[in-house]
Amino acid sequence: MGANTFINEIWRKKQSDVMSFLLQIRAWEYRQFPVIHRIRNPSRPEKARQLGYKSKQGYVIYRVRVRRGNRKRPVPKGIIFGKPTNQGINELKFKRNKRSIAEERIGKICGNLRVLNSYWINQDSTYKFFEVILVDPMHKTIRRDFRINWICSGNFKHRELKGLTSAGKKGRGLRRKGHRANKLRPSKKATWRKNNVIKLRRFR
Repeated sequence: MGANTFINEIWRKKQSDVMSFLLQIRAWEYRQFPVIHRIRNPSRPEKARQLGYKSKQGYVIYRVRVRRGNRKRPVPKGIIFGKPTNQGINELKFKRNKRSIAEERIGKICGNLRVLNSYWINQDSTYKFFEVILVDPMHKTIRRDFRINWICSGNFKHRELKGLTSAGKKGRGLRRKGHRANKLRPSKKATWRKNNVIKLRRFR
């Protein structure tokens, strides 16, 4: 069994005595840092490598903290001047998952980098902690590597905002296939447009 496989097996048993204690200590440690901060090495090296990270120039790891829970409607004093059906305040759920939110926040701060992928590392009652892998598209090491230089194209600017990362695709429902995903590809908006826009080919 290789080292990465062994580490992966340990991470899969999160309720074991060793992992539960380790996660508890690390959660306290992570709370002491800023919400978004750069780290030298990934906390889960085997997971980072699975998702495309290489320990060489051009790759960067950031740790991001996201608050758990629903998305409360931001209105003053809870007053919504509308119909009763729209008067909910507390039980509103955000469409995308927390990992996608973490990618979006780091993507806005590091606008010159490209978000490659991200993974969960810890959580407590208040926060979820993620590590995001970013790539420098202007670095020569990246531009000369044919395995990763696709991300240098201008089409992949802010992948996290277009729903092109793994977390974004999950939020769009693209993990499903077959009859359960009839209206999800290429996207919900494209399917709606195809079904609702009148095309008069004779008079175009």
